[in-house]
Amino acid sequence: MKIGELAKAANCGTETIRFYEKEGLLPAPDRTEANYRRYQHEHLERLRFIRNCRTLDMAHDEIRTLLQFMDKSHGDCAPVNHLLDEHITHVDIRLAELQKLRAQLIELRQQCANAQSIQDCGIIHGLAAMETEEKLPSASHLG
Repeated sequence: MKIGELAKAANCGTETIRFYEKEGLLPAPDRTEANYRRYQHEHLERLRFIRNCRTLDMAHDEIRTLLQFMDKSHGDCAPVNHLLDEHITHVDIRLAELQKLRAQLIELRQQCANAQSIQDCGIIHGLAAMETEEKLPSASHLG
């Protein structure tokens, strides 16, 4: 199948496919005599796997590791379990960061209970007076 057919079957764009090829997540396909990419069913299966991992917010390195395990297809799945446990920890960290952000936004919103003029808006004044914190890198794998 051509790249457009693969994109349609996997519900993604052709640029996504090219990107995953460039990243080494999707193997390069054979080429026709006219130099068109010619994908096989295995490409579709792998692309769906990658897209499912991305839906779960997995980083490319995590996906790459899972693909390596999948390609070996021998041994036990303990390393896969460990990878998923680490990803769950990253999600927990991100949830905590989002809860903190939510609390800050609620506190800011409470500074302006009723609509009033912009000059008297508690949110605007709160944002202007807020202490600027150093942007620390996230403890999650997403950074």
